[in-house]
Amino acid sequence: MAPRGHSADDVARTALRILDDHGLPDLTMRRLATALEVQPSALYWHFPNKQTLLAELSDRIVARMASGAATDLRTEARALRDALLTYRDGAEVVSSTLALGLGAPLATDRLTAAVVADGFDAETAGRVATTVLHYVLGFAWHEQQRLQYDSVGVRGEGAGAALRGANGAGAADAGAAGLASDDFAFGLDLIIAGLHARRRV
Repeated sequence: MAPRGHSADDVARTALRILDDHGLPDLTMRRLATALEVQPSALYWHFPNKQTLLAELSDRIVARMASGAATDLRTEARALRDALLTYRDGAEVVSSTLALGLGAPLATDRLTAAVVADGFDAETAGRVATTVLHYVLGFAWHEQQRLQYDSVGVRGEGAGAALRGANGAGAADAGAAGLASDDFAFGLDLIIAGLHARRRV
């Protein structure tokens, strides 16, 4: 029988809370068991190992981007970024899960559908979706790392000021939040422009 009445949903929700409060390195099965007031072995009733738990968290994080049918590629990419930034270390959780071939393909499916809706064939759409997925994951991961470094004063004001100066006015509004939204839009626009340029060739 399931341990102490806890469901898989209870375990996942508590794990997400720990992730958000303490970060991925401190999301241990022992800490999770303590929060649920069970023995660590009880968690394996629902999740056979930590990676399957992280895959469930990844699916829940990415699910935040879904709202009805897929729309255009820019909107889907922004929705994915927002979903990743909702939870501390969200990009790292999703990236590691995808690298292991685990988790639902929701993000890739929605990005692919957006490219197909723009008139591209399925093979091209799949490759573009993978490219955009990697771009969004990398960008969000970098944002979250900078947020953490700023929160503990690792980078310092001088480092942030130097970086903003080197990147010009476009990055000046980044502040402690990491990279500017304009930087994200610029990179995404480059990818989409390249896609449309291929269609004209």
